[in-house]
Amino acid sequence: MALIHCDFFSETLELSTSMTVLLPQRTRTQIGMTGAPAGEHGAPVLYLLHGLSDDHTIWQRRTSIERYAAPLGLAVVMPAVHRSFYADERHGGRFWTFLSEELPDLVSQFFRVSTRREDTYVAGLSMGGYGAFKWALRQPERFAAAASMSGAVDAVDLARSDSDRASLFERVYDGPVPPEDDLFALLAAADPATLPALHLSCGTEDYLFAANERLAAAAEKAGVPLTVDFRPGEHEWQFWDDEIRTVLDWLPGLTPSM
Repeated sequence: MALIHCDFFSETLELSTSMTVLLPQRTRTQIGMTGAPAGEHGAPVLYLLHGLSDDHTIWQRRTSIERYAAPLGLAVVMPAVHRSFYADERHGGRFWTFLSEELPDLVSQFFRVSTRREDTYVAGLSMGGYGAFKWALRQPERFAAAASMSGAVDAVDLARSDSDRASLFERVYDGPVPPEDDLFALLAAADPATLPALHLSCGTEDYLFAANERLAAAAEKAGVPLTVDFRPGEHEWQFWDDEIRTVLDWLPGLTPSM
């Protein structure tokens, strides 16, 4: 695969920002790696989102995402959104608009990737798991599938109870979390027939496990199909390195090259 560190200007954020991008490349003589070319409509693309304490480089640094994605012919786009909770911050940047509107347009301009729904996926860990589900629930027509790994899925509870990050939530929301940023409200209002496939995973020893259990119950109540993977694990990178492989195997429409 090709690894690209892309620095660019965001009109939405009104500043220069960055993303890490993996692009598929067919290889025959590379030792220990297989590769697949982009498809007829361009490469299928996974938007892979980072957590609260991380940045756009973290998936490349902490996991073997390049090795896992290569045989799938899958492009992986990893943007930087800082500590934004993938929201248009009340006192900060318009990160939701950047993510959901500007970023896909720029990616399609810069790289040969598919823009078809059936070729587009989103996933993330912790804050990024929340962001992945929020994006999929608010723009279901964009994605074939979405996955949350150890997601910070209950923003309402976190904003109310996480006193250590009170200033963070004041900057992002400056008041109650609005319904459009509340996964539980989005699930309750969703039309299950329009949604992409959804995958929810979390370690049973993770401090966010109870919130993930509540989200799974809310999805069942709303009649929203959900693949649930709750198993032993904590909020750490060994779990996420294992889980991203599970997610890639689960994504519909991807077949490894032989």
